[in-house]
Amino acid sequence: MRGGLKDLRGRVLMLTGASAGVGRAIALRLAHEGARIGLLARSEEALEDVAREVNARGGQAMVLPCDVADADAVFAAAGALESRFGALDVWINDAMVTVFSPVHQMLPDEYRRVTEVTYLGVVHGTLAALRSMRPRGRGIIVQVGSALAYRGIPLQSAYCGAKHAIVGFSDSLRTELRHDDMDIAVTEVHLPGVNTPQFDWARARIGHPPKPSGPIYEPEAAADAIVHAIRSPERAWWLGGVTAAAIIGNALAPSLADRYLGANAVEGQMREGPDRRQIPPEGNLYQPASRALHRTRGSFGKQAKGSAMRVPGPEARIGTAVVAAAIAAGIGLALGRVSRR
Repeated sequence: MRGGLKDLRGRVLMLTGASAGVGRAIALRLAHEGARIGLLARSEEALEDVAREVNARGGQAMVLPCDVADADAVFAAAGALESRFGALDVWINDAMVTVFSPVHQMLPDEYRRVTEVTYLGVVHGTLAALRSMRPRGRGIIVQVGSALAYRGIPLQSAYCGAKHAIVGFSDSLRTELRHDDMDIAVTEVHLPGVNTPQFDWARARIGHPPKPSGPIYEPEAAADAIVHAIRSPERAWWLGGVTAAAIIGNALAPSLADRYLGANAVEGQMREGPDRRQIPPEGNLYQPASRALHRTRGSFGKQAKGSAMRVPGPEARIGTAVVAAAIAAGIGLALGRVSRR
């Protein structure tokens, strides 16, 4: 399926992190395509709400409450989905948790938990997908990534580390699938800041309610990009100019990015005023947030953009290499002139 799936009607997809935010937007987008979708997240009540919306929009949904950190539960959910709807065509790994905190104030258990959900949850989902796809030799795995998979920022070290790990894991997997001549595509969709409820319920130790860094986009723009990636599963897709700028800028001048982010990205992730959000102190790290907070969109609708450009990662990397070569050539030419003088 490296050529993608153009028609999703009747296709079987598993979606993790389906109860809110980008995951919920993906579920509703797939419903309009007539897909059959396994909805996987921790909150059964929130998933039931999503399932009703999916069924009302022309899709078919199966509610599969589980924690992606529990590998056996993920495998069982995959088996239940296939028993009801048939062979799995697409697996979308979207589940995540995060903690907003300086590194020196982070707790070891917080790093462990973010890693178990945001990174190992992707590993568990991918393993479950491969159990279904490898015997048939075809399928599509979508890893929902981030610009922060390539450029770490302050206050989100656990999340950035987990997203970096997903890129390395997916690189290794692709080489094995190529070696085994499997028609299984692994595509990453790297997102910018998105207007999701995670900023209303995430654990934060920064004295202010958190907010996305940089330009903000609506979850529906991310959902459109994920569906586009299923139809055209390039190695990677970058959503929004800010994502491309972050990845390319870090590749060309990481030290300059360090200085810029150190000066701007701490306060840039803080809303005004003290943190008085009505959530448990632990946020949603270990338990799902309340049903009322499980929405598609977050609190930044006034700033959020409804659409974003999509850049194929391979083409962007070629452009980066050309720019870097041009800069190097320019520097070399200038030095040559100086030496001749």
